[in-house]
Amino acid sequence: MKRFLLLALTLVAAFAGGVAWSHWTASRPASPSTGQRKILYWVDPMHPAYKSNKPGIAPDCGMKLVPVYEDGGTADAKQLATAGGKILYYADPQQPSYHAENPGLNPETGNDLKPVFENDPASMAVGTVKIDAEKQQLLNVRFGIVEMASESSTIHASGKVAMDETRLAHVHTRVEGWIDQVFADFTGKSVRKGQPLFTMYSPDMLATQQELLLALKGRDQLQHSTLPGVPDHMDQLIAATKRRLELWNLTEQQIDEVVRTGKPIKNITVYSPADGYITARNAFPNQQVKPDMELYTIVDLSRVWLIADVFEYEAGSIRLGMPATVSFAYDTEQKLNGIVSFIQPQVDPTTRTLKVRIEAANPAMRLKPEMFVDVDFKLSTQAKLSVPAEAVLNSGERKTVFVDRGNGYFEPRAVQTGQVFGNRVEVLRGLKAGERIVTSGNFLIDSESQLKSAAQGMGGMPAADSKAATNKNPEHHHD
Repeated sequence: MKRFLLLALTLVAAFAGGVAWSHWTASRPASPSTGQRKILYWVDPMHPAYKSNKPGIAPDCGMKLVPVYEDGGTADAKQLATAGGKILYYADPQQPSYHAENPGLNPETGNDLKPVFENDPASMAVGTVKIDAEKQQLLNVRFGIVEMASESSTIHASGKVAMDETRLAHVHTRVEGWIDQVFADFTGKSVRKGQPLFTMYSPDMLATQQELLLALKGRDQLQHSTLPGVPDHMDQLIAATKRRLELWNLTEQQIDEVVRTGKPIKNITVYSPADGYITARNAFPNQQVKPDMELYTIVDLSRVWLIADVFEYEAGSIRLGMPATVSFAYDTEQKLNGIVSFIQPQVDPTTRTLKVRIEAANPAMRLKPEMFVDVDFKLSTQAKLSVPAEAVLNSGERKTVFVDRGNGYFEPRAVQTGQVFGNRVEVLRGLKAGERIVTSGNFLIDSESQLKSAAQGMGGMPAADSKAATNKNPEHHHD
């Protein structure tokens, strides 16, 4: 009986010792073994001040704890990827503003680049807040995408139709005389090139025609002369007389008519030099005319000029060759296209506008001189990295955009902005294409972020360096 009791007590003691040993070995840090690193403790990646002697979940933020090893290292990339998600980029811990797409060394500091994970709070800037889906709905949080967008805008200007000065024709006579008949007898009349305008009598023109006829007759009579050089002399006289008539604008057909009929033309017909409309007329029957008198002004309105008044602050965007769209006050549906051909070199001191000339075709003569029109200049530039304007919070000292890092985490990102076009803002530094950002509700998120940043700073956490790095404008470098 005593032997049985002794055996039972021995078994109980052995069982108790085994249980105690198993508890002790489970609670102590893992000892190094072949090919393994010794784990000292586990930390919350978002709040490194929280430590635990065993793996698990952080009670404050719900993140999976990561190990800290005896050799001073932390979790490897595979473990962090499990906790934080896909790798976004690689950064220098000593220079967080340096980003690269691939692992390697920072050429400025020589430090190894560490991976930054999508959902790893340890890689997020100070002030990152976590907001669950229900609270996001209450805050009316909405999102946008950082993307490449081209600037497209329109400059509106008022304009006036003007005659194309290169399509004006002025009618003068090159000899003195008197007008006999007038065919183009009113201003505004449409004429074609070669159409008769008026007839005139000119004593000088009549006398020169008679000289031509005498020279022709003399050549015929002296063509058999034995005197040397006489025929050549007569030919030169005839050529000189014809040339004088041509310089007085007598047409080749009219000269041929004089030679053929042997009679001078008393009343010479003057023809239109171009197609167009008569805009000025000073030719009347029985009127004496001289070479310095402008008898008609004819303008071709198949193409016109449009003189647009562009405000001084918009004038810098106008370029030669830029397309323009012309619309009419009486019919906004119909539009014509034109090209900027000239920009006046000075600003009107009264209206502070710059005159811009547009050349445009004028089908069906819809554009009349002195008519008012509306001119639109389309502006477009190369695509730029940009965000919706409402996504940028401007405190005066810095501009901030909240980036959606997934799992409800919103990271404040300092950005440097450029031009504003439409409802978007160009981003020069701080973001990259494809990132998801907050466009609505960011004021409330910013308030919570600032409160958390202040609390972390007061808690003695190593937030100072991270915050200083965040205040820099992070620039994405690429290897």
